[in-house]
Amino acid sequence: MSKLAKCFVPFLPMLLVAVLLLALQAYGDLSLPEYMSDIVNVGISQQGIESAAPEAVRGGTLAKAKLFLEEEALSAVEAAYALVAENDEAYPLARTEAVYALTKEGKENLAAFETALGKALIVVGTLSASDPAQMPTAGAEGLPQVELPPGMDLVAALEVMPEAQKAQVLTEINKMTDQMTDALLIQAAARYIAAEYEEIGVDIEKLQTDYILRKGGAMLGLSLLIMVAVVLASLLAARIAAGMGKNLRRDVFTKVMSFSGAELDKFSTASLITRSTNDIQRIQQMLVMLIRFVIYAPIMGVGGVFKVMHTEASMTWIIATAVGVMLLIVLVMFVVALPRFRKVQSLIDKVNLAMREALTGILVIRAFNAQKHEERKFDTANQNLTKTQLFIGRIMAGVFPLMNVVMNGTMLLILWIGAHNIEAGSLQVGDMMAFLQYTMQIIMSFLMIAMVSVMLPQASVSANRISEVLRTKLSIEDAPPEKRKKFAGKQGLVEFKNVSFKYPNAEDYVLSDISFTAKPGETTAFIGSTGSGKSTVINLIPRFYDITEGEVLLDGADVRLVTQAELRERIGYVPQKGLLFSGTIASNLKFGGDAISDADMEKAAEIAQAMPFIREKDAQFDEAIAQGGTNVSGGQRQRLSIARALAKRPEVYIFDDSFSALDFKTDAALRKALDKELGGATLLIVAQRVGTIKNAHQIIVLDEGRVVGQGTHEELLADCEVYKQIALSQLSAEELVQEASANGLGEGAPHHA
Repeated sequence: MSKLAKCFVPFLPMLLVAVLLLALQAYGDLSLPEYMSDIVNVGISQQGIESAAPEAVRGGTLAKAKLFLEEEALSAVEAAYALVAENDEAYPLARTEAVYALTKEGKENLAAFETALGKALIVVGTLSASDPAQMPTAGAEGLPQVELPPGMDLVAALEVMPEAQKAQVLTEINKMTDQMTDALLIQAAARYIAAEYEEIGVDIEKLQTDYILRKGGAMLGLSLLIMVAVVLASLLAARIAAGMGKNLRRDVFTKVMSFSGAELDKFSTASLITRSTNDIQRIQQMLVMLIRFVIYAPIMGVGGVFKVMHTEASMTWIIATAVGVMLLIVLVMFVVALPRFRKVQSLIDKVNLAMREALTGILVIRAFNAQKHEERKFDTANQNLTKTQLFIGRIMAGVFPLMNVVMNGTMLLILWIGAHNIEAGSLQVGDMMAFLQYTMQIIMSFLMIAMVSVMLPQASVSANRISEVLRTKLSIEDAPPEKRKKFAGKQGLVEFKNVSFKYPNAEDYVLSDISFTAKPGETTAFIGSTGSGKSTVINLIPRFYDITEGEVLLDGADVRLVTQAELRERIGYVPQKGLLFSGTIASNLKFGGDAISDADMEKAAEIAQAMPFIREKDAQFDEAIAQGGTNVSGGQRQRLSIARALAKRPEVYIFDDSFSALDFKTDAALRKALDKELGGATLLIVAQRVGTIKNAHQIIVLDEGRVVGQGTHEELLADCEVYKQIALSQLSAEELVQEASANGLGEGAPHHA
């Protein structure tokens, strides 16, 4: 996984910006319920009155309120209010009656007396009510029954009441007001302040409208800010995920390009394709989810809990219950579904393998009329994948409705309990609405985490599969700089010294004690029965595999001690199966490097006998080549593969049975051209046909991984039984006798029994 983490390092600055934007979004989302609560509580219920201390109050009302203030609060109130001038247009009543307004210093010192003054105003308003039915329900029944003279209220009576009775009344009043929370205190005081404002001449409707518009405007601005933060965070998340995916695809491709045959044998082609496409795409999707939700959800969850703890509603146990149930659901889902998540990617590999095999071998399948067999094989892989995905889908189909039931049930429970608390006077409507929103935010945070948790196991499997490719130790690597060797010169001298080889993890040797020298300007050919090790020998020169014992030297340097790039720069390789890449004929022939000119390309095509069919093409060298060269014949594909190696003009040419698809005429013309044009290069040819190699300077005969004959065609006919048998299987006895006579072998010539 550390390999994957390294790919993430370049995107850390973008991730930090995304986190800041998500924090801004979370702050905005957590602030919106407060604004809504203020609009409901203050803007609607309290008519825009924000404080328990009025902005202005009549002198008589203020005097009555002072009766219920302790000395410290009384001093603060007297310092906070100043008499309004008679000509003050804001308070028309000041012309006829004393009106006191809150000073600037008083507003700054509001905390010192607001609560005490609010309680006093509630008491004044309650005791002055002429109709008991108008009294607030909160604690009014606790007041002592006092018989008053007609026209006298309790406030006036308190001034002349005996001290014992007065103390009893004040004690009960304090009990009533002390039970109120700050929010309920302001709400209760607001109704008396509103009545006071009406008497003074303050426009209550304008006050309320201004407050709602101010708070609503703030909500709108905050919503726009949240929208910008969401868009930018989503954009950054997408860019990070896409960039990470690009880097992973690049690293996987680069790693696979450095694989030797041993590593390619470990991973199937279908699996490598799935890993570099489907798996990386799944990681990209997971990254977007992680950035958008896994970072955002905890901020929202923790912030929501913090906000809930500071609301007036005492229903946190509901949230704890809901979160516990959701965690239980997620836990059960993990236990049941996690093993299936791990199987999905391997099943996708099997589907891709079946599809790839069917497409690659479609002609063979049709030739053997085996379509039904291949359909059954694909259907088995497809059914296994479908069953697993359906099982996971059913789990998901059950989880999210359950989550919704928990969420909606929580909402109903909050509304039910909140309504009873509102009726009892212990909770405001706005506080209940804010609590409900915070609860939904907390639950949605857990819902987001649960949704990510569903994807996480699949992404984890994909990440492990990608990491498995990236951390694969290469069996063929360049030697350390201090041990590297340089080529003695540009000759093309190839030497095998007591070379033995066995495949990784194999017990038996494929090649044993192979020794020969291939000189520049000469053709060295390899022949032998199928499985004798011919291709294996030449694959050791460009280090497609590394030898187990002995030495392979090129121009005096051990091929293991020079860099692979330098080594392969000196080799022109033509594989057994002609392989072309999508593009044009020109792009394929110039595949060996940018230094290849048009003249080099045309010359190579002439030598490879490819010009006749290239000239027949409408676009000639610009003719399009399909992937794998499927739009040209096998012989044309092989000639273009040969021309590609020739255009590179290396010191050593390796032809791995590269003439098998050529007719005898083309084969002969090609070999003649090679002898003429490549006289100074080293040619290594693997062939099945004796006719292709009989003019080679030396022929090496292999049998079961050992050299059983080495020499010219004539020498081998004379003293190598294996070569004789191969020759007899391809040439008639008369042809062999004629060749022997022509070369003076006489009676030693072989003949058919």
